[in-house]
Amino acid sequence: MPNIHKPSPKTPNPIDVKVGARLRALRNSLRCSQEKLGEALGITFQQIQKYEKGSNRIGASRLQNIAEIFNVPVSYFFDTNGQPENPLVTQFLSNSEFVQLAELVAKIKNPRRRRVLISVARELAATDRASREGEAEPR
Repeated sequence: MPNIHKPSPKTPNPIDVKVGARLRALRNSLRCSQEKLGEALGITFQQIQKYEKGSNRIGASRLQNIAEIFNVPVSYFFDTNGQPENPLVTQFLSNSEFVQLAELVAKIKNPRRRRVLISVARELAATDRASREGEAEPR
């Protein structure tokens, strides 16, 4: 029998974390709140938060209900179509503000204005990074 390492009971299972991240990404991409999903499932938004963090495992029947609500196959929560999952894409889709920003940028039809917006975003990111690095230095 193979040597199976049991994770600590307080450490979320990596599969539960992945399923939760996929749930959050899907929910955000469809602009559905945790409250709205919780209502549809008859549970609290706090339970949805626990599912999305991977701290609570989503049971098979509950996962089937979620898949039906969002009109996706259950395999969506596990399958990456044989491709390695891009953590940046998962992080992006898991944040409703990022999704909203992408939707707004997509509405800008003028390429020059989009480039200006990207330039502003780069400047803000550089300023933010510089201020964080400055805070880390001892004075």
